[in-house]
Amino acid sequence: MTWFCTLATCKPNIRAGAQLGDWVVATGSKSAGRAGQLVYAMQVSEVLDFDAYWSDPRFACKRPVLNGSLKQLYGDNIYHRGKRGWVQADSHHSHEGGEPNPVNIERDTKTDRVLVGHRFVYFGGKPVPLPARLRRLPGTGEDLCCPGRNHRVAGEEMVHELEAWLDDQDRWGLQDLPAAFARARRAIDPTKRRRASGA
Repeated sequence: MTWFCTLATCKPNIRAGAQLGDWVVATGSKSAGRAGQLVYAMQVSEVLDFDAYWSDPRFACKRPVLNGSLKQLYGDNIYHRGKRGWVQADSHHSHEGGEPNPVNIERDTKTDRVLVGHRFVYFGGKPVPLPARLRRLPGTGEDLCCPGRNHRVAGEEMVHELEAWLDDQDRWGLQDLPAAFARARRAIDPTKRRRASGA
């Protein structure tokens, strides 16, 4: 089985700017006491638009399944174009009852790009500390792990150090599920949620 790490919702600026071969790194939040801890790192190997992502059979498993496991419930393959514009599948980004959430639609589709990584590590709810040398932006010393909801771009030298460190860890692929799964609230009756149609 081939595993993928995908970035298809939120982070429109990162999805807009990332190029093939770039690394996308997510660290834990300061408020959760996980600043400086690596949640995931993925190297961008493919860039698709939403329609291509939606229709590609490789990513059918990324479409939300509301009565499935939490992993299925939180699938990120939720957008494609219909006759009247964007269609948002019934998902964690839509309103209760399955109604489309226009705020999320506007933010997510601001950038019609989905990042796909074949080479990745996902630590999820069990993040690991990053070495100090991978936390400080060369030249300024700015802490890369605490930019709030923004993002920073590191130079080539730091990217090489990150790759070397990840190779040394030798823990590729899914290591643990997202921390959010532990506090996720499932729909009481998924059969009553209206699925978005392609109309």
